[in-house]
Amino acid sequence: MPSAPETFTFEDDGAIPNSRLPVLLYHGVPEAADAASCERLFADNGWLGAWRNGIYPFHHFHSIAHKVLGVVSGSAGVMLGGERGREFELSRGDVVVLPAGTGHCNLRDDGLVVVGAYPDGMRWDLCRGDPGEHDDAVERIRAVPLPGSDPVAGAGGPLPALWGG
Repeated sequence: MPSAPETFTFEDDGAIPNSRLPVLLYHGVPEAADAASCERLFADNGWLGAWRNGIYPFHHFHSIAHKVLGVVSGSAGVMLGGERGREFELSRGDVVVLPAGTGHCNLRDDGLVVVGAYPDGMRWDLCRGDPGEHDDAVERIRAVPLPGSDPVAGAGGPLPALWGG
């Protein structure tokens, strides 16, 4: 079982809604250091629709899905929570679980490759924090179901308890 994740919450800044649910940040997850192993880990725990890529270099969030990102190569400075959020240094083996509404932006990277996935392979959207989308996005975020398991530690992991599931 991996060590307990760090948790962080971010306030709605008027553009990026963020979430009442905490972001979970795991460090040094052995399975996340390899793309195929990371995809398998997430799938085994019900987080599906895996893809490999980077993180967009602009502030954005997803209003209809939670997301997990496993850093399988390189490193990055990533801003979470919108422009008034907090910068995190992510490196190979780190896993970050983003509740719907959480802003994220790649500020700089060195060969970053992540594996991303969604609980039960749910569909996702892309919101940029435009003023006209905020209130509708908040309503969509409230309707996103809680996942049944933690993408790293499974059903017995900390996510259900930390997210109130």
